[in-house]
Amino acid sequence: MPAFDLVIRSGTVVDGTGNAARVADVAVRDGVVVDVGRVEGRGAREIDADGAVVAPGFVDVHTHYDGQAVWDGRMQPSSWHGVTTVVMGNCGVGFAPVAPENRQMLIELMEGVEDIPGTALHEGLNWEWETFEEYLRTLERRPRDLDVAAQVPHAALRFAAMGERAAARQAATGDEVAVMARLAAEAIRSGALGFTTSRTINHKSVAGTLTPVYGSQGDELTAIAAAVGRTGTGVLQLITDFDDVDEDFALMRRMVAASGRPLTVSLVQFGSRPRLYSVVLEHLARANEDGYAIRAQVAARSMGMLLGLQCTLHPFVTNRVWRSISHLPVAEQAARMADPGLKAEILRAQTDEKLQNVPGGLRIDRYDIMYEFDEVPDYEPAREDSIAARAARAGRTPEDLSYDLLIKDSGRSMIFQPFTNYADGNLDAVREMLAHDHTLPGLSDGGAHVASICDGSFPTTLLQLWTRDRDRDRLDLPFVIRRQCRETAVAVGLEDRGLLASGYKADINIIDMDNLRLLNPTVRYDLPAGGRRLLQRAEGYLHTFVSGVETYTDGEETGELPGRLVRGAQRRREGG
Repeated sequence: MPAFDLVIRSGTVVDGTGNAARVADVAVRDGVVVDVGRVEGRGAREIDADGAVVAPGFVDVHTHYDGQAVWDGRMQPSSWHGVTTVVMGNCGVGFAPVAPENRQMLIELMEGVEDIPGTALHEGLNWEWETFEEYLRTLERRPRDLDVAAQVPHAALRFAAMGERAAARQAATGDEVAVMARLAAEAIRSGALGFTTSRTINHKSVAGTLTPVYGSQGDELTAIAAAVGRTGTGVLQLITDFDDVDEDFALMRRMVAASGRPLTVSLVQFGSRPRLYSVVLEHLARANEDGYAIRAQVAARSMGMLLGLQCTLHPFVTNRVWRSISHLPVAEQAARMADPGLKAEILRAQTDEKLQNVPGGLRIDRYDIMYEFDEVPDYEPAREDSIAARAARAGRTPEDLSYDLLIKDSGRSMIFQPFTNYADGNLDAVREMLAHDHTLPGLSDGGAHVASICDGSFPTTLLQLWTRDRDRDRLDLPFVIRRQCRETAVAVGLEDRGLLASGYKADINIIDMDNLRLLNPTVRYDLPAGGRRLLQRAEGYLHTFVSGVETYTDGEETGELPGRLVRGAQRRREGG
């Protein structure tokens, strides 16, 4: 009888500790790693991993699968990119706790903040819950291709305590704050990993109103944090604009002090304030020196919109002539737009209208920071490759060039417009943030921004770009694996995963690093009610295991769904 369920032989093991890679075997029994080294016993299944990297499964701490996890067993695109655990409920938005009369407000908020179609949410959410515990029970009933963990969102707490007064962003009374604190603590005790909130002006409902938690008083947040702390577990997460860095860190310090719990905050390089991120990093260092466990979640690359006829946005989206054919299927739009007469008409209308903005303030006339996605997506393009620069060299207008790019490949082509982390025309700022002592990789927003942004592939970018392809300032593979696997897991209290060592959960990736590559994003219409979403796949993931069960082989589904709901913090399990 085999001694093990699985033995992975002769792989280059990068175990998540940050130690140097080594050639070793990995043995698994009952969903747990039981030996790493020279394994003598045989496995019921044996995999020859010679020449491949063997690493822990990736832990993505910043996703928005709160709705998709209700209706779908596959957390794609994340599960295509070696992710074996996702944490959702970030940025203060989610769907529990909820009274029936507040459901619509939570849908409108998620649709606006995270660009998830309201029609899909209405169709896909079964609302078999009101309390957070009931929401977790709903999640628990569906097997998945990875593990999911939830956090309790501030917006849902505010609606639960204040009703429509929350939508008006009125100050909470002492009694209302007490209700929010009680509900937060109940959610943590039932299995929420933490509490999340938002302090950014960019988070608005689909109706354009600010998120109900924007401008919440510090006393309210501190009281909720203290209630979380009294449970003895849980983490805190927030996003802010850093308009006043001193004030923001004073609040975060208060929340950590009141709760005794760790906190993470989102950090990017803003185009309008390109050096602000360095100031935030300095504050992070000082806060940790002073004993406050505060880390920043940072992105693996520039964050930006994908523009195209298939997408929510493109440079002609408000053009009165284009809008006359916008109801047609994308391929037919592209075919019509190939007619020189219609092109001339659309371009004349574009010139007359002087398009600068679309609803929400997202500028789509910045041709100097727009780049064509060709056969291979380039997330660090040179300025001379921008549409504006290319058009100038060709003696054309950028509108003319972008028009031709949009109708390529029957309208399936896309233009990339980075709006954060690219103020310098390169990713040097991202490299500085990723390498800092008090940051974590995050912000992929898996499950969100489904028709305009596709960043669930961040883990693959960390490997492909930062450890292999970048021509300068690369990061060591053991460092990146430690950050994306072990440190992310520990940061949210999941001590049972992120390492390839005896007693740890057998979430494992076997990766062909030489052939690892991101593919271009594509569009599917497979959300509930036929909703549209952007997806991005990768090549090079040979095998992905969740709890010792293979979920993907060469990027294709095996049919196995071993992923489960993770209730609360987890401790290391003993191997067999």
